[in-house]
Amino acid sequence: MIRAVLFDLDGTLLDRRQSLEQFIHDQYNRFTSHLMNIEKSEYCSRFLELDNNGYTWKDKVYATLLSEYNITTLTPEQLLHNYITNFQHHCIPFQNMHELLQRLTQQNIKIGIITNGFTDFQMNNLRALNIHTYTNTILVSEAEGIKKPHPEIFERALKKLDVKAEECLYVGDHPENDILGSEQVGILGVWKRDSFWGDFEHSRVVDDLLEVLSFLEIEAKTRQ
Repeated sequence: MIRAVLFDLDGTLLDRRQSLEQFIHDQYNRFTSHLMNIEKSEYCSRFLELDNNGYTWKDKVYATLLSEYNITTLTPEQLLHNYITNFQHHCIPFQNMHELLQRLTQQNIKIGIITNGFTDFQMNNLRALNIHTYTNTILVSEAEGIKKPHPEIFERALKKLDVKAEECLYVGDHPENDILGSEQVGILGVWKRDSFWGDFEHSRVVDDLLEVLSFLEIEAKTRQ
């Protein structure tokens, strides 16, 4: 019987692409006096390209942007500080996120988050989406001193939730960090499909978050 569901944050509960697009348009407007020689659409699209789905940290992204466009009146540190401070105000959840978390709570399913990233930044994003009000535990890699896909971070979450691996689902978008990482400790991985990862295939896949509920039902039936 499934007693807990663990989630990744970025690309799973947080629609990171849409959030980032909204943020970078706002950032361009904030610094438009320094960027007026660059088309807004060009600046924003180049930022998103350099971001590489979040796998290039922003200090490098901004340093490259300023160098490519020969911008000397701004520093990467200024833009990075603006990102760290303001991204939380542009966080957009995936459709049906709140309904899923509410329904899991109503079924007395424990909820946890395991996310790689910086603690303050990720906690601000979780609070912005009001996810923290549903959770029994939150593990952020910086605070834990270990990151996915290392098995220890998944094992810590199981211990905090007081459930066995076979009683837990893990929902995430990253094939290695989330799915293979969780499954190596015996958790049932559910892939939140993301076209960024191309032809990755898995037996448990969701496109809409509410589809996670079907795996609770399937697992309950198979274990009766």
